[in-house]
Amino acid sequence: MFSLVFPGQGSQKIGMVKDFHEKYDLVKKLFRDADSILGTPITKIIFEGPDNELNLTENTQPAIFLASFCIFEIIKKEYGYNFERFKYFAGHSLGEYSALACNGAISFEDALRILQKRGRFMQEAIPNGEGGMLVALGISSEEIQKILDKANDTYECYIANDNSKSQVVLSGLIKDIDLLSKDLESKKIKNIKLNVSSPFHCKYMKSASNKMTSSINNLKITKLNKPIISNVTAKEAYSPEQIKTLLISQIEKKVRWLESVEYMINNGIKNFVEIGPGKVLSGLIKRINKDVNVKSINNEEDIKLLLND
Repeated sequence: MFSLVFPGQGSQKIGMVKDFHEKYDLVKKLFRDADSILGTPITKIIFEGPDNELNLTENTQPAIFLASFCIFEIIKKEYGYNFERFKYFAGHSLGEYSALACNGAISFEDALRILQKRGRFMQEAIPNGEGGMLVALGISSEEIQKILDKANDTYECYIANDNSKSQVVLSGLIKDIDLLSKDLESKKIKNIKLNVSSPFHCKYMKSASNKMTSSINNLKITKLNKPIISNVTAKEAYSPEQIKTLLISQIEKKVRWLESVEYMINNGIKNFVEIGPGKVLSGLIKRINKDVNVKSINNEEDIKLLLND
């Protein structure tokens, strides 16, 4: 059995899917449409940068979605690949919107518009430079939570992404992230501060979830072709109303990626296909369970390997 997964923020890079853009009219049209829908030269930002423009969250989120959606459409329409054997669709954070769009539940235009808003509101939730994130390596979320609990009032940080058994991303104000980093270093726990300016997926995103409530509730979600695995529950979500509630909660709730992957594996999934820029999710899935098969689709050769499977 197969699951299709879509990456989140951090997978972007200048020039992503440019080879597909040069070859396929379908991709050229999707990029032109995206420029018009967003009112932003997203094509130029993706292909030329600069990095600081692409890394603006309100650009990053629709850009990663656009790249993922283009690859999916090529596989489906240019190669005639049938995704019927895929039991679940899932995505990491903004990747859930990619999963919904490729699942036929939301339109390409709606996904772009709502991700641009989502990125803007998440960026604005905390003044620029006051929030941050770090990744702790070689430690589980349970072990990290014990450290956070023992910190008492020394610092206040939150688990944002439970990515694998040995990778946890944390969010907080910069002053607290700095103290957490020192605490982890004193315990010989490797940690790396991330190049972000907001503390995603924690209580500091409350204003963003409040601002997004109306837009998400008004989002047209049709019946899903396949179940989505929710970041919030790490379980299947089916109904449009349930999905809307979860998408609102997801902004300030932790991404339960480890549990999501384990849920899929426990329900018969032995093959994962990651569609989108980079190979972040593929690496995480192999760390979670080395016995599953994982393919990452970034270029034409990757597609051919998928077709031969």
